[in-house]
Amino acid sequence: MAHVIAISNQKGGVGKTTTAVSLASELAIAGRRVLLVDFDPQGNASSGLGVEPNSEGQDVYDMFFGEVTLQEALNVSPMISSLYVAPSSKDLVSIELELGKTPGRELILKSQIKLLRDRFDYILIDCPPSSGLLTLNALGAAEHILIPLQAEYYALEGLSALMQTIEFVKQTFNPNLNILGVFLTMYDSRTKLSQQVEDEIKTHFNELAFKTRIPRNVRLSEAPSHSLPICLYAPDSIGAQAYHDLAVELDQRLYANSNSNLVANG
Repeated sequence: MAHVIAISNQKGGVGKTTTAVSLASELAIAGRRVLLVDFDPQGNASSGLGVEPNSEGQDVYDMFFGEVTLQEALNVSPMISSLYVAPSSKDLVSIELELGKTPGRELILKSQIKLLRDRFDYILIDCPPSSGLLTLNALGAAEHILIPLQAEYYALEGLSALMQTIEFVKQTFNPNLNILGVFLTMYDSRTKLSQQVEDEIKTHFNELAFKTRIPRNVRLSEAPSHSLPICLYAPDSIGAQAYHDLAVELDQRLYANSNSNLVANG
């Protein structure tokens, strides 16, 4: 049964989508059965993997209104056969207004994922940078939340809002939600600031802090424009190596007592 992981941070520009695409690809290439749900109206996770809706009216927006099931909206990645994507839609920007006070609106994704969990080892959800209905749906459906933090001065500042949202979700409709881990993105080992932020993260999160740090890397920025994950676009780059190591670390946390096809670099 799938581990359902929401990749979230209410601060934008921290690498959520890059992380979602990169981890999904690494895990799938290693033999895990993976579903990536693109819940960001920008749809960058979908386009970053070269995926578009099957046809008009078959994306996660339409799922909210019962026009399709999540399963019917799935697309297989054109590059990785064990990776499926539920594509986003720009129409998601208005979903909160359109659903209004519909009873159970926070649990729509959870009800759909429940029907698919036996098909996958991982279900990753790329969340938008907000605390609105889409993020609440993602956190309502997830067992775990994975938090990317940019290695900058205000890295921890935006976390308080996310922690409040997590606590709200746990107290209301998903008591089983837990923080799987926190990791740094855009890390530059040459700067004292990055090292200071890393020390803060370790102090605040202890064992929840991942050892792997994602460096600043031009190849990571280039990959989406080619509709390729970094592991296929520039597999020898430091960005690809870092996301491979993060996938290994994540996989080992969740499958500690089973064999994994993921092997750390170096």
